[in-house]
Amino acid sequence: MDNQEELRRQRRALKEEIEAADLGAGAPRTEPPREAFQGAGAFQSAGARLRDRKPVAPDLDMVLDIPVRITLEVGGADMPIRDLLQLHQGAIVELDRQAGEPLDVLVNGTLVARGEVVVVEDKLGIRLTEVVSPAERLQSLR
Repeated sequence: MDNQEELRRQRRALKEEIEAADLGAGAPRTEPPREAFQGAGAFQSAGARLRDRKPVAPDLDMVLDIPVRITLEVGGADMPIRDLLQLHQGAIVELDRQAGEPLDVLVNGTLVARGEVVVVEDKLGIRLTEVVSPAERLQSLR
């Protein structure tokens, strides 16, 4: 029973210290009585370390080498299976984009940019004309 009462007293004292620290530097602090528990200095220094701790920036090095799939979307079309089965070599499928409209650049299926097709040394490429904002990217995920 004596140990439980001692633990309760220590918890109360620690709670008071934390509440006082949360009020800020200008607020009066109520120090727990030194006889409340042994090792008060350790709790006080731990509280100071927590208050003074600066947030650590995330270490992105872990994810920089993860491969992703970049896809360029020219356009799309909706059609019934009956029409799809009747397609033959040379058939033309009308897409839902206008000529000259920018292509969508998707990374793992998420829209990240728009751009136009360019030719670089006999290879196709894309020149980014617009990078999608983070808010717009979140919208496309929903």
